Amino acid sequence: MGGQQLGHGAHEMFDVHEVLSCQINLLDQFIMFRTFVQDQELLSILDRQYNFMLDQYNLTCQCFKTGQKPSQETATYLIPNMTQPVYGLQPAPPKKPNSSLADVKDAGVSGYMLGLIKSHASLLAMSSPEVTNPALRRVLASQVQHFIEMGYELFLYQNKHAYYQVPQLQVSVIQQMLDAYVPAAGSPQMPVNN
Repeated sequence: MGGQQLGHGAHEMFDVHEVLSCQINLLDQFIMFRTFVQDQELLSILDRQYNFMLDQYNLTCQCFKTGQKPSQETATYLIPNMTQPVYGLQPAPPKKPNSSLADVKDAGVSGYMLGLIKSHASLLAMSSPEVTNPALRRVLASQVQHFIEMGYELFLYQNKHAYYQVPQLQVSVIQQMLDAYVPAAGSPQMPVNN
């Protein structure tokens, strides 16, 4: 009865606790990564994403606590200097685990950041459909697209520095795969419901 009064179901309580705990972990890890970053461009991305995520965390906390629409709208994350990805492979040394903290470089830090952002986007997408409070569900769901943008920004950074290379298939293979699907034609003949 108490949950109904506050507009939160039990499953939702556990999911949102997990989302908020993961957001705290993500923010804490970004602070730790900051000590390893050498490239000013990556530092700028880290700081911009950290500040955006902190605002989203605060909005989520407020909405979770009150069960009401937050006092401010969820912001839109925009990539300030969007570039086109670089396609193709260039020679690169083989990768291996770091032997010490001295081996931690921007390639690894940007990869850790990307992995965390992608994981959190997935968690938000999995949790949102089961949140019974409509204001909170919308706050969580709206964050998914912003975490996708942050992930894409990190991908572009990694791609620009050849940390994340994008191979391409032969044109004939691409064309064959593009032609493998066509839109449905006409209306489907649905069976009669018993």
